[in-house]
Amino acid sequence: MTTLNVDQLAQRFLSGLPEAFGAARHDLEANFRAVLQGAAGQLDLASRSEFDVQARLLERARERIAQLESRLGALESRLAELRSAFPPVSD
Repeated sequence: MTTLNVDQLAQRFLSGLPEAFGAARHDLEANFRAVLQGAAGQLDLASRSEFDVQARLLERARERIAQLESRLGALESRLAELRSAFPPVSD
């Protein structure tokens, strides 16, 4: 997936304009950037750095969950061994 920033989107938009708009190109570019930035500002988006931080936190959480699952499995195995070695006392 390709990610584009506002400048790249503006350039793509402007490259599709006919040459007749050449004189107004600077104004159109400024207006288009302002519209894109305004629209992006209204969206609940995370910056790339914020996304990367959250991705690292998620990866650490996944690793910790895997460790805890492993420990839990070992404890359950040990409990099963102890239960079979020491059957419950009945009255």
